[in-house]
Amino acid sequence: MLKISLQQTTDTVVMILPDHFQFNSQTANTNVFQQVSDTKENQLIKQAALNEFANMATLLEKHHINVITLPSRTDVITPDAVFPNNWFSIHCDKNQQCVLVLYPMLTPNRRDERQVNELKKILSSHQIEISHVIDLTHFEKNNFALEGTGSLVLDHIHKIAFAALSPRTDAHVLQQFANKLGFLPVMFHSVDATHQAIYHTNVMMSIGTHFAVICAETIRDSIERDFVLKQLKQAEKSIMTITLDQMNQMAGNILELQSREGKPKIVMSQSAFAAFSLT
Repeated sequence: MLKISLQQTTDTVVMILPDHFQFNSQTANTNVFQQVSDTKENQLIKQAALNEFANMATLLEKHHINVITLPSRTDVITPDAVFPNNWFSIHCDKNQQCVLVLYPMLTPNRRDERQVNELKKILSSHQIEISHVIDLTHFEKNNFALEGTGSLVLDHIHKIAFAALSPRTDAHVLQQFANKLGFLPVMFHSVDATHQAIYHTNVMMSIGTHFAVICAETIRDSIERDFVLKQLKQAEKSIMTITLDQMNQMAGNILELQSREGKPKIVMSQSAFAAFSLT
């Protein structure tokens, strides 16, 4: 088990350009938020995604957050490459000794997103050196997945890994992650209004330094729900409960970052912001 001293937030993000952004038929059966689009619509959607990507990078930099950008791979089509947090995470100690974790993905075109050598090179150019790699991708041979910080909502300070089990979040792989990085795994089941498993944990909850946002009603089992809330309370998080409607507007899918000066920043979509504004 690696001993890594962590804080909850970071002042640096890696962003992958949405060069092939479009409806992903391989992941649609586990992601109810996707909608089918035709070729013409795909082109418009991709351009809109590229524009939003550029605007977001500019906005983050305006708030003194470091942005490291990489293009998508050119040799394969990767519709979801803009979500790189699903295939890797980086964990650094106070001395900037960093561990790179590589995660098993459920579908082939998501596995194709990985570009590990290119990632290491660009990180090194920003004085982020990887001292150790934890590679969990071998679980793909048995179609077991754990899709990074989509599957895992991490309390870095208290070393707790919250995970809603689904086809994209396997309990055995979660346990391996927890063992290797010293996290307490908190597993539960989370479903939407149609009783379909929520595909990623970070859709229904988020954890910051002092707060947690959670759609608790998606955890139908009262014992599981009480245990999750107990863990958040013991971690002294201020808990904000959101509704299913707010979750569907991505109010659970928010991220706390910090500026280079250490000022906290919360990043969310306009849809999520509007959903919070209604409360």
